[in-house]
Amino acid sequence: MKLNINGRSHEVDAPDQMLILWVLRDLLGMNGTKYGCGIGQCGACTIHVDGKAVRACLTPIGDLKAKVITTIEGLSQKGDLHPVQQAWIAEDVPQCGYCQSGQIMQAAAFLAENPQPAESDIVEAMQGNLCRCGTYVRIKKAIQKAAEEMNT
Repeated sequence: MKLNINGRSHEVDAPDQMLILWVLRDLLGMNGTKYGCGIGQCGACTIHVDGKAVRACLTPIGDLKAKVITTIEGLSQKGDLHPVQQAWIAEDVPQCGYCQSGQIMQAAAFLAENPQPAESDIVEAMQGNLCRCGTYVRIKKAIQKAAEEMNT
């Protein structure tokens, strides 16, 4: 099966029911997408499919034919960090860092749909992404900073 991942075509020899999380990590060596809970509740495995945030631990590759898949490795464009990634660094968001790729991917998809969010919009959009270290205040601040940057 051919998959379009991060702007490149990847030929994958795997059954349609194999989850994209394992294709990315085990077959393609893209380890930025993390395995967290395995039931779509924590958000550590968030990727984009046609620009929408999707849980990779729930998504079989058979559902991804002719779709555009973006992982944390492909969020940057031509070596330039995405505004969300820049804000993450500026606000010193990560503590342990495990959930951060999923947090960033969720935030980037959210801001693409809602470029001028209210604080309550951010909280609602991010509530499905868990952070064991509790960096939620810094996450929210970084998303607000990214939104400001993207709107200038």
